[in-house]
Amino acid sequence: MMYDLYKNTVEELEEVVVEEEISDSDIGELAQLVVYNDDHNTFEWVIQCFQEVLKHTLEQAEQLSLIIHFKGKATVKTAPKNVLKPKKDALVDRGLSAVIEGN
Repeated sequence: MMYDLYKNTVEELEEVVVEEEISDSDIGELAQLVVYNDDHNTFEWVIQCFQEVLKHTLEQAEQLSLIIHFKGKATVKTAPKNVLKPKKDALVDRGLSAVIEGN
């Protein structure tokens, strides 16, 4: 009897497929937003910029700022170019040295 109850319950369930809406900004070849080290921005400012513009966590922002400091540059975001462009522009407007590399 328990098997019949389970079987009937399973047969009554419908699989629901959720389709994510894909906007034009989400399609295309991926590119990288790269930030370069400089001598005038503080760690605190760079971390704040990454949190506000890129929506990184404090930990992500801190780690990226250290990578940039010691290695000279770091990829801070990967996405299609049209998604990265406004983020790059916002970082540049805040005084960071940022470029988009890739396709």
